[in-house]
Amino acid sequence: MLDQGLKEGVSLSVDDRGVAFVTFAHPRSNSLPGAVLASLAETLNGLAGRTDVKVVVLGSSGDRAFCAGASFDELVAISNEEEGLRFFMGFANVINACRHLPQLVIGRVQGKAVGGGVGVAAATDYCLATRFAAVKLSELAVGIGPFVVGPAVERKLGVSSMSQLAIDASEWRSAEWAEQHGLYAGVFDDAAAMDAEVEALAGRLAASNPDAMAELKKVFWAGTDHWDSLLNERAAISGRLVLSDFTREAIARFKAG
Repeated sequence: MLDQGLKEGVSLSVDDRGVAFVTFAHPRSNSLPGAVLASLAETLNGLAGRTDVKVVVLGSSGDRAFCAGASFDELVAISNEEEGLRFFMGFANVINACRHLPQLVIGRVQGKAVGGGVGVAAATDYCLATRFAAVKLSELAVGIGPFVVGPAVERKLGVSSMSQLAIDASEWRSAEWAEQHGLYAGVFDDAAAMDAEVEALAGRLAASNPDAMAELKKVFWAGTDHWDSLLNERAAISGRLVLSDFTREAIARFKAG
């Protein structure tokens, strides 16, 4: 689905409270091609050393899908394992950027999240959503698997719930399901109600002790120090699988449908 109102890219604004709003966009349901992934990771990494930024709000543009995941156009264009590794490392770099930030990251999910979009939501420290924010890990349905985003999703949902999403790759799980299993901290009737809570929480955190929040974040992400290498290994798996005839034919069917 093409939304001409969305312009590809990543924007950043910082208000006088020290709340940084990082927003990504793409006309194809906020999908994430390599250029947007790179810009998103670079923008997040750039906030790490800014003392004027107290808290980060990560979201996407528009009032429909939060994120449609990987760009199918780029997936089918991958011609070798090196290109595949480079593409999937885009998701790894975004997840690791969220992990490395000393500031807490609030996720804002206004609509459906697919594949890598679920991984982005899971990489935030506290995620709020609307009732329209259903989730699906669709990777197995196109012959790959949620290898790169898997650790982030598992960290929030646990192995059992993550495996349910990964195995039942064609079915949506409701926003309420995602809240019950730990991905979302709250689900709201509409974007206005969600944004009111995002604003209130961001304001409270911006007024909190930044050193205390940074130390808390270390506690929250304990046990993930190996993710730089782990996600690289996972990206290599996806980069290899995306070259298979099975995956290319499955993606072609998805695009045609």
